[in-house]
Amino acid sequence: MPLVNTLEMVRTARRGGYAVPAINIVDDLSLRTAIAAAQQVGSPLIVQTSVKTVKSMGADILSYIAHAAARQVDVPIALHLDHCPDRAVISEAIAKGWSSVLFDASDRSLEQARRETAEVCREAHAQGVTVESEIENIVGAEDGVGGDALTHAYSVETLVQVAQETGTDLMAPQLGTAHGLYRAEPKLLVERVGRILEIADIPVVLHGGTGLSPEDFRAFIAAGVSKINISTALKLAYMTACQAHLAKAEATGKWEPVKMFDDVAEACAQVVGENARMFGSVGRAA
Repeated sequence: MPLVNTLEMVRTARRGGYAVPAINIVDDLSLRTAIAAAQQVGSPLIVQTSVKTVKSMGADILSYIAHAAARQVDVPIALHLDHCPDRAVISEAIAKGWSSVLFDASDRSLEQARRETAEVCREAHAQGVTVESEIENIVGAEDGVGGDALTHAYSVETLVQVAQETGTDLMAPQLGTAHGLYRAEPKLLVERVGRILEIADIPVVLHGGTGLSPEDFRAFIAAGVSKINISTALKLAYMTACQAHLAKAEATGKWEPVKMFDDVAEACAQVVGENARMFGSVGRAA
């Protein structure tokens, strides 16, 4: 089926008491594999692309492959631009057929973030594109965006006010999680989700999902989270599959790239399936 609207997808998830897996792909192989894995388990899926991936593959090619792959399955698929502070790349994704964009204004002052987020929302909504907003910085770097210092944090009331004033569709607040691998047990802020949703009907997104337990995910979903981002887990699966295959090739003298692609695809598909099961989205494609 054609790519679907991200906002409607996550609203449906919240009503159904589950979360949509939002998987960061790194190339065409992981993109096609993620969509095929979602089809296999009957789960809606948000395919996420970093700024690095957009620039590496090119927006035209990446968009073409995503649209073509989505049309080959009958589960809902959305294409999302993740963590983008670059307004030019935001505009390119909107023009090239992305379902949604995350405008990452967490490096701006509150007033600048408010002003630019409103501008992005007007531009995106004119094309039917959903906007996720991040004005608090979530610690940890992802694809070169972000850092380990907590520099912007606001009250729940301020977050909701800015979201409502700017027209934000999805909100990515600080929830005690971090991008990348956890070096210590995180102090999760599950209650913050409920406080946000008590004030406004704006879907809440969980970033930094890799490394959390099934119990952690269930708690966030029960509180109202309806989109959960997974990036590091897929990268690790991709690279360790490559590493294992190359070691085997070295030992056997058999150098077959397509066989390595098969191993990578199997590893990436496992990440998609495992997370769909944890998030309760399996069988929710109808």
